[in-house]
Amino acid sequence: MIDFYLNGKRQRCSDVTADTSILELLRTHLGQTGTKEGCASGDCGACTVAIGEPDAGGGELLYHSANACITPAHQLDGCHLVTVEGLASGERLHPAQAAMVDCHGSQCGFCTPGIVMSLFTLYEEQRRTPAPLTQERLEAALGGNLCRCTGYRPIRDAALCMNDYPAADPAWAEDPGLAGSVAWLRRPRSGEPAAQGHYVAPQDLAALRALKAKRPAARLVAGGTDLWLETTQQLKSLDDLIDVRQVAELNAIEEVEAGWWIGAAVTLARLMPLLAEPYPAFEHLMHRFASSQIRHRATLGGNVANASPIGDTPPVLLAIDARVRLDGPRGERELPLGDFFLDYKRTALAEDEFIAAIFLPRPDSAAHLKVWKLSKRREDDISAVLGAFAWRLEDGVMRDVHLAFGGMAAIPRRAPAAEAALEGRAPDAEAFAAARKALAEELTPMTDVRGSGDYRRVAAGNLLERLRLMIAADGDPADNNSDKSDSATKVTLDAYAH
Repeated sequence: MIDFYLNGKRQRCSDVTADTSILELLRTHLGQTGTKEGCASGDCGACTVAIGEPDAGGGELLYHSANACITPAHQLDGCHLVTVEGLASGERLHPAQAAMVDCHGSQCGFCTPGIVMSLFTLYEEQRRTPAPLTQERLEAALGGNLCRCTGYRPIRDAALCMNDYPAADPAWAEDPGLAGSVAWLRRPRSGEPAAQGHYVAPQDLAALRALKAKRPAARLVAGGTDLWLETTQQLKSLDDLIDVRQVAELNAIEEVEAGWWIGAAVTLARLMPLLAEPYPAFEHLMHRFASSQIRHRATLGGNVANASPIGDTPPVLLAIDARVRLDGPRGERELPLGDFFLDYKRTALAEDEFIAAIFLPRPDSAAHLKVWKLSKRREDDISAVLGAFAWRLEDGVMRDVHLAFGGMAAIPRRAPAAEAALEGRAPDAEAFAAARKALAEELTPMTDVRGSGDYRRVAAGNLLERLRLMIAADGDPADNNSDKSDSATKVTLDAYAH
């Protein structure tokens, strides 16, 4: 049973299979066809919906955008789902809709419902926390919505002017008890974890361990942003799932003297504010991790467990010496992240284990980090090559050099030979030439649609050269990786980076 609210009305859906998506639930089970299917992979945004979850006090619903095509329908339990059908109140359009109409932001119209829903969540964010609508915020809100008619200027105009329209809340927003009603659905339940067939949602670590002991072959799902492609793209059945999103311990962020333990179910959107001060380079990368819709659902643990050679966070985690805590019915253990990845899509996880948390060490004040992602498209794209570089400058020489790459081997990995070429040497052209030579010899990049092996080898070497040029331009850079290049060196750096 999925017990939730849809556009202000309670829905109780039974006989929903484990691998049903929100999109399928809406269109097939509930007859709500305003939400469209485009790519069925979370890339185009046509299926964008808004999911409202109660705040800590249960008195307000906080909305975020999500891709309905790859979000498990069972995760709607205890939520308020808003679709494009729920925005207008009679003949009165929501400001996001009215602005799209008046600015001629809809052309063929297929992707318009998803764009309107992204604008709705932006509108709600603006109303909750008033702040200037900067270009960066606009790009973040709409970066996951592709307009196939390339009508971006009128869509941008609509976004910029929707707050100028008179407030026009949807009809369901007039119900003062809606937030409380949704929160009530999340009341603690005694007995077995909430289950529907082979879809189970444990509430705590003990329940998760017990389930893994009984069903070691069951697939774990958190955001579903990668796992769900198996059903939408490969047409496989996902008929035995354990949902970890509600496990309290996996949603915790624990600060200790040496750093932070990030629960495996912590979403990337929650992680980003934490990274801003200790790791601005990492936080900057997160703005280019897929889209806002994905970052609200995807988790750090999921990105690591996926073990993709082109995942965005593992190279950065390797560069900063992150550790991983594994758990299961036989107890917990810790590993350096470098020991977690064994081969293509193969990790050190035993069948009955799961990732509980990832440890981010507190950086030394003298440490520096640079992270650069190369992809065909700036917004919402997968890396061809990602380089993460950590080091210290001590008496004019490089120390504790960590060079980690994605897209350069069957797993995310460091480049120890290239690191050795730089360790204890001044960051000059000779040292970096040796590092580039070592890098070309020790890593064997793949060839796929995002780039050939030769391209990746050259691109990775160019990122090292970019690092040399930036260190030379900045001396001992104190910004700990802002990607905003000094204007005097920007043209030279861009020649190596793009």
